[in-house]
Amino acid sequence: MFTIGDFARHGRVSVRMLRHYDATGLLRPAHVDPVSGYRHYTAAQLARLNRIIALKDLGFTLQQVGDIVDEKVGAEELRGMLRLRRAELETAVAAAESRLVQVEARLRAIESEGRMPTNDVVIKSVGTLRVAELTATAAGFDPEDIGPVITPLYDQLFRHLDAAGITPTGPGVAYYEDAPEGGGRISVHAAVQVSAPLQDGAFRVHDLPALDQAATIVHRGSMDTVVPTAQALAHWIDANGYRSTGYPREINLECPENRDDWVTELQAPVIRA
Repeated sequence: MFTIGDFARHGRVSVRMLRHYDATGLLRPAHVDPVSGYRHYTAAQLARLNRIIALKDLGFTLQQVGDIVDEKVGAEELRGMLRLRRAELETAVAAAESRLVQVEARLRAIESEGRMPTNDVVIKSVGTLRVAELTATAAGFDPEDIGPVITPLYDQLFRHLDAAGITPTGPGVAYYEDAPEGGGRISVHAAVQVSAPLQDGAFRVHDLPALDQAATIVHRGSMDTVVPTAQALAHWIDANGYRSTGYPREINLECPENRDDWVTELQAPVIRA
């Protein structure tokens, strides 16, 4: 038999963890000295320990691990648990990749501080636009908050338009407002230009008001990397005697399958400061 220390070394876990497994019933020692209370384990128990560690590494809870190693879970249920865990991991990986893109974008923004922007900012007026749109709420205005909300909205909007026999007549127009409930939440409007009667139903068709003055800049690439472009626009507005009066609209000029090739115009409504 192994002492708890030797068994921990062979199993590459801590003594503290073995005591925890004992307390929860996940892995009991083969023998406990009635006088000293010392725990002893057999070599055969290493197989159970290894399986526990492997299942923990997959992200299962100790309760789930116990049910699996004690064969309280059938093969079909185990397959379902593994499929669910796979989906959770895929979601986590996608979220981590999105955050990595945001970190890289913010690093580029920091590195470009104090430099002249390479994108030109133009002041222009924007006329009234008739759009069809769907609206939802995002937790904030950062790209990682907006992206997961606006993409499904556009998917739903285009399905509704197709079912209604309405063909877009111009590019997509995303615009934003502070949500009525406050707390930093944002009302996200996924819109596209159309030529159709005003209506409210599965989607809304209305006239988006004109902008007398808009400071505009062109962003090239995925909207996940828009932060440096948006900051360049904000710096230009402040440095040139203007004041922003709302969130910038996003005009989707080109949206090929590869998001790195997207071309989007940001239109920030402004007035003279």
